[in-house]
Amino acid sequence: MRPCRKVAGDSMTGSNLNNTRSDSAPKHAKHYRTSHTLRTVITCFVLAIIAFILCFAGSVYAQLNGKISSTSVGFIDQDSGSGDTKNDVLDPYDGQSITMLILGQDTRDGAANAALGGGELANEHQADTTIVAQISADRSYINLVSIPRDSIVDRPSCKMSDGSTLAAEDGVMFNSIFATAYSQGGDLASAASCAVHSVNYLTGLNINQFVVVDFAGMSEMVNALGGVDICLPTDVDDAYSGLKLSAGVQHLDGTQATQYARTRHGLGDGSDIMRTTRQQYLIKRLIRTALQKNIVSQSNQLYQFALSALNNLSLSSGLASASTLVGLASTLTNLDVNRIYSRTIPITSSPDDPYRVVWDDSAADVWKLLRDGNPLQTDATSSDASSDTSSSSSDTSSAASGDASSSAEETSPDTSSEPSASDDSSSDSVDLSTMTAQQRIDYYTAQGGTYDATTQVITTADGTLIDPGTGGTVDPSDGTIRDPNTGYATGISYGYLTATFCPTLQ
Repeated sequence: MRPCRKVAGDSMTGSNLNNTRSDSAPKHAKHYRTSHTLRTVITCFVLAIIAFILCFAGSVYAQLNGKISSTSVGFIDQDSGSGDTKNDVLDPYDGQSITMLILGQDTRDGAANAALGGGELANEHQADTTIVAQISADRSYINLVSIPRDSIVDRPSCKMSDGSTLAAEDGVMFNSIFATAYSQGGDLASAASCAVHSVNYLTGLNINQFVVVDFAGMSEMVNALGGVDICLPTDVDDAYSGLKLSAGVQHLDGTQATQYARTRHGLGDGSDIMRTTRQQYLIKRLIRTALQKNIVSQSNQLYQFALSALNNLSLSSGLASASTLVGLASTLTNLDVNRIYSRTIPITSSPDDPYRVVWDDSAADVWKLLRDGNPLQTDATSSDASSDTSSSSSDTSSAASGDASSSAEETSPDTSSEPSASDDSSSDSVDLSTMTAQQRIDYYTAQGGTYDATTQVITTADGTLIDPGTGGTVDPSDGTIRDPNTGYATGISYGYLTATFCPTLQ
């Protein structure tokens, strides 16, 4: 098991990043295919739990303090080029939002990663999962925005830890940024710092911290929780991952949970976009499992969970501090899991390549929400209107409530199989895309529809199922939510899935 590493160095701020391309507006190339996995979204939750331990676990503090210090990975200041400069420590009390980049490293390094099917070669270092995580200034919510690994983007020049410079290059795969920087700089600091620098350049954000998790991390953390219960609307039989499960409530161990997060061929239409919706659902179940078990009161299980996380995480030096985590935790203890908002950058089909998608123009609106320190979704007046999905590209400021947590990922090569958006999701006279969840409920019920607080779904007058949080249509066969504009799957209706297929699941 690879212990987490600390990479020494300074936090890389937005003002430091303008040495290459100074335009403040987000930039992106037109082509990309979305990412494979979202296994590292759970990292935000892990950090909060670890910090909570340090606040209250007394004797455990001293043991984990040394472990945390050993996980630090430094930022390389893109202005000075220094590989190990003064660290800008986070202050959770200063009223500022904290934005970090979460990177899931796909590698076969180590027996555990190889057994779970990491990268093809032991020395490969691909960042197959990239998520921008933002903790609000008032610590009342967390935003999570995933960046597809196969996005075609323009990479700025990056300074490496050995003093060399990785030249800027246009039209590269997003996940190649991490790999190329690792290859030239020779270490994690070069790779992660260049990834952060690139995201800041592409989005106009001011990210200054990162977290890197390897392939075995999710499996070990799930085992430390004692496994996780999920709901399956259909049987699963995936010869590629080896996962075989029956429909209904299933209890998964760490290996099975990782296989479930990766499986594509044994469920749904076999597309990566559908796989992503299941990954978001799994993350929600993991968080709920920890809360239901009240893990913070179970000292031994809590310690094992924290230890498994620390053994599989590498933290930027601004996060790898016991005092920082303690301070952050003290302001996150009352965070409502329903206010963890997630989505993938809006996508639409590429006009040039059926195997790829392009960023929708509304992607700029999503990044602006984060730059301005606003939530991806605004809570609706009805706490029942909830879903495990992202808002559509046109309703990033719309309301969602309850279990609003989502993403939209890689499209299936056969885009003709994607259904078109329902006519019930739009209106010539009413702009449903800007409505809150409660406003959608009110609108559809006024048109003869009904809202079921148990399934958390609207049934229109013609029988179409609508997710109130996004305005997307809900597939009655499995609870998949589809974007009302593009027709692509964006998430799973948590309430509908549970109430319809697994009513006994807590």
